[in-house]
Amino acid sequence: MELLKQTIVKQGRVLDENILKVDSFLTHQIDPNLMNKIGQHVAQTYKDKGVTKIVTIESSGIAPAVFIGLHMGLPVVFARKQKSLTMNNELLTSEVYSFTKQVTNTIAISNKYLEEGDNVLVVDDFLANGQAALGLIELCKQAGATIEAVSIVIEKSFQDGRQLLEEQGYTVDSLARVISLKNNEIEFID
Repeated sequence: MELLKQTIVKQGRVLDENILKVDSFLTHQIDPNLMNKIGQHVAQTYKDKGVTKIVTIESSGIAPAVFIGLHMGLPVVFARKQKSLTMNNELLTSEVYSFTKQVTNTIAISNKYLEEGDNVLVVDDFLANGQAALGLIELCKQAGATIEAVSIVIEKSFQDGRQLLEEQGYTVDSLARVISLKNNEIEFID
């Protein structure tokens, strides 16, 4: 997606050769026009694939997932990182390590919203080491759902997330694939 790449170059900040900060449009402040274009693009890609649910993880995956769900006319289910008092014991849970925050979270989705027979499009903001996607996939497996694909807004292709997911048989569809952040420069795979 050329618009996304242009936005990353204009507004993204390289903090070091492993960290790209995109808080001005994706991870803290949301650019709804860009998210709408992302939603349209991904919806067009998966419109005939029989997807029944969009699944993501809080919090930065929610914005792109909601716009994808809007354009596909599908519900969006997000895994919570903290258990709410209103969530009962009917939870699907998985452990996820966050590379950026250097912490492990237990993520959870109510089994009322993710069920056997669902065909899921997993959506997330970043793909680095693949742990968030694997955690979401684990929740889908527990529910008896199938995974259509993993849709990522920004992939750090110099890390092993894509390879890990593809080795397990999952399709990975990234809108912007960053190959390098060296010398404070953002380089993409075309």
